[in-house]
Amino acid sequence: MPNLKHIKVRIKSIKSTQKITQAMKLVAASKVRRAQIRVLNSRPYTQQIINFIHKAVVSISSLDKNEIPLMRERLVKSVGIIVISSDRGLCGSYNTNILKKAMRRIIELEKSGVKLKLITIGNKANNFFKRTRVEILDNFTQLPAIPNIELANLIAGSAENAFLNKTVDQVEIIGTDFISMLRNEVYTKQFLPIIPDTSSGNKQPSEILFEPTLDMVLGSLLPLYLSNIIYHALLEASCSELASRMNAMSNATKNAKELIDKLTIVYNKARQAAITQELSEIVGGVEALK
Repeated sequence: MPNLKHIKVRIKSIKSTQKITQAMKLVAASKVRRAQIRVLNSRPYTQQIINFIHKAVVSISSLDKNEIPLMRERLVKSVGIIVISSDRGLCGSYNTNILKKAMRRIIELEKSGVKLKLITIGNKANNFFKRTRVEILDNFTQLPAIPNIELANLIAGSAENAFLNKTVDQVEIIGTDFISMLRNEVYTKQFLPIIPDTSSGNKQPSEILFEPTLDMVLGSLLPLYLSNIIYHALLEASCSELASRMNAMSNATKNAKELIDKLTIVYNKARQAAITQELSEIVGGVEALK
């Protein structure tokens, strides 16, 4: 016969856990709405910046591109990867999917004989890769609740310095795109060197002029462009994390309720069995006294 006290303690414990998961779900739900608005508002702005930069640089000759440090392509012997994770867990498979993607990319590059260096964002990525053989160039933890441009500038600056100092020959970003409240996608994108998108086929006229000079214009614009790319990636990641946490806590709350219901049935059956046994013993005792 199940122990009634033990079952009662388990039900009480699960109810306490359910209150925590319900509270975390409500907090994440309130935050994810605002995060979604920030992401949706930033997408058109970011896309316009990308289009503007690509239109500006697509008309530059190959010789001029080699004169712009952030656009200079070279033989890839080492690759830096910016891995965007979260500081905290309890968000389902969000961090697991990012780390799996990063490890697959690392293995793929290592098979090609390329050295890997990482810039980790968030405690989860930092703690995971500390236990691996991959070198960590820089790490950013204790992230703000709302991503800000100051953090984006620091991350972009770290990646730029590594590229310009030839510590790495190429930089990639592994992060998440927010698709919906129930779905996000892990991606790998090239960050440095900046390569214009020529897939549209709309090349600018070759006589385009940069004032005062090409170096000064792009020297000012490209760092701002890179910071905006990082800032938007942080916004997408933050929204994806909150949505994943909301769904994970919703599922945990639902599972807790189901478990409480099952344990309540077991408790009631055990209690009823105990009462029946006591009644049987009383009746048996009375019969024995006659």
